[in-house]
Amino acid sequence: MINIFEVNETNQMIEKENLDVRTITLGISLMDCITDDLDQLNQNIYNKIKRVAKDLVSTGKEIEHEFGIPIVNKRISVTPIALIGAAACKKPEDYVTIAKTLDTVAKEVGVNFIGGYSALVCKGMTTFEEYLIRSIPMAMACTDRVCSSVNVGSTKTGINMDAVRLMGDVILETAEMTKASDSLGCAKLVVLCNAPDDNPFMAGAFHGVTEADAIINVGVSGPGVVKTALSKVRGADFEVLCETIKKTAFKVTRVGQLVAGEASKRLGIPFGIVDLSLAPTPAVGDSVADILCEIGLEYAGAPGTTAALALLNDQVKKGGVMASSYVGGLSGAFIPVSEDQGMIDAVEAGALSIEKLEAMTCVCSVGLDMIAIPGSTKATTISGIIADEMAIGMINQKTTAVRIIPVIGKGVGETVEFGGLLGHAPIMEVNSFSCDAFVNRKGRIPAPIHSFKN
Repeated sequence: MINIFEVNETNQMIEKENLDVRTITLGISLMDCITDDLDQLNQNIYNKIKRVAKDLVSTGKEIEHEFGIPIVNKRISVTPIALIGAAACKKPEDYVTIAKTLDTVAKEVGVNFIGGYSALVCKGMTTFEEYLIRSIPMAMACTDRVCSSVNVGSTKTGINMDAVRLMGDVILETAEMTKASDSLGCAKLVVLCNAPDDNPFMAGAFHGVTEADAIINVGVSGPGVVKTALSKVRGADFEVLCETIKKTAFKVTRVGQLVAGEASKRLGIPFGIVDLSLAPTPAVGDSVADILCEIGLEYAGAPGTTAALALLNDQVKKGGVMASSYVGGLSGAFIPVSEDQGMIDAVEAGALSIEKLEAMTCVCSVGLDMIAIPGSTKATTISGIIADEMAIGMINQKTTAVRIIPVIGKGVGETVEFGGLLGHAPIMEVNSFSCDAFVNRKGRIPAPIHSFKN
C-alpha cells in the first residue's frame, strides 16, 4: 500500500529534482509489411505505424495529466529497416524513400523520434544491408525525426571491421551533408556492439525480430533525485552510499513501472520492459556528472571517476531490478557529454578527455555519447575510435556505443549548440596519430574465448 509520505516524496522528486519518465517507446514489428514492390512497401509501413501508434501521444498526455508525472518523449521503434526493405530496395536511394515515409508518419502521429533505420551487421554485411548503411547520410539529411543505428559487433560473433571502416566514412559524410545545422545528423546516428532488442532510448532503439507484434517499453530517469539523496549522506561510508543509491533507484523505477502498466492497459499493447537508466539532460541539477561530484570528485574525469561510476551503475541496477519484474534495455548510467551540464563543465575545465570517457564506458551502460570533435577529423580516425569502443563491449559482454559528431568547420575550443535535450558541447581534442593501416585491414576481429558458452 502506498502511503501519503511516499506520495509527497514522489511529488517532491518531480517538482524539485527533475524526476521524469524520459520516454514511452512503442515498438512495432514491420515484418508483415514486406513486399518486393517499393511503393507498396512504403504504403504498408505508413499504414501499419499509423494504425498501431495513433493513440500513443494522446495516451501519454492523459497519463501525465492524471498522475502528474512528466513524460518527456513519446517515441516509436520499428524492425530494422535493412531487413524490411531487403526485397524491394535495389540501391541506397530506395532505402531513403522508406526513411521519408518513417519521418512523415512520425510527424503525423506526433512522436518525437522514430528509431529503427538500422542494420545488424556484427558478423558480415549483405548487399541490402550495405545499401542501407550507405543511405544513412542521405536519410539523416532529409528527415527530422528518424534515428539510425548500426550494430557492428557482439561478444558472440566478434567485430565486423569492414562495417567499422565503412561507418567512419558514413559518419563523416553525414556530418558534411548536415553541416548547415552543425552536423546535427550525426546526433541521430549511433554505432553499437551488443545492441539490445528492447532499448527505448534514441538513437539506438529498434524493435528486435524476437519481439511481439507491438510492445510498450518505458525509460525512466532521475539523476537529480539521486544527487539530492546523496547530498543528505555526505561523508557517510560506502555502505550508506550504496544503500542510498539503491533505495532511490527503486523509487524511480516504480514510477516507470506505473506508467508502463497504465500505457499498456490503455493502448491494449503488451508491456515489455522498464529501462532504469539515469539519462541526464542539459537542465541544471539533472546531471550524472554532478552525482559523481557528490560522491566525492572535484570534476568528472578526476582520479577515481571510473570507480565512482562503476559503483553508481551497479547500485542503480540492484535497486531497479527489485522494482520491476521486467527490467531491460540499457539500464544504468548514461554519460553523454552534450546532454549533461556537469560533463560539459568537466571538459571545459580540462578534467575530462575522450580517453577518460572511453575508460568510463567500461563500467557504465553505453559508450562514447554525444561527443563533438573537429570536422577535420579523418574517417579512419573515427573508425579507430569506434573499434576501440566495440572492443570494450565485446570483451566485457556489455552494450557499448559511439555517437560522435565531427562538426564541419569547427575546431577544438569552439562550442556547438544542438538545442533541446541534445544540449550543447565543446569540441573535444582527438588523438591525431594514424590508425589507417589497422582499420583498413579486411575482415573481422574474432569473438573472445569466453564467448564460447555451449
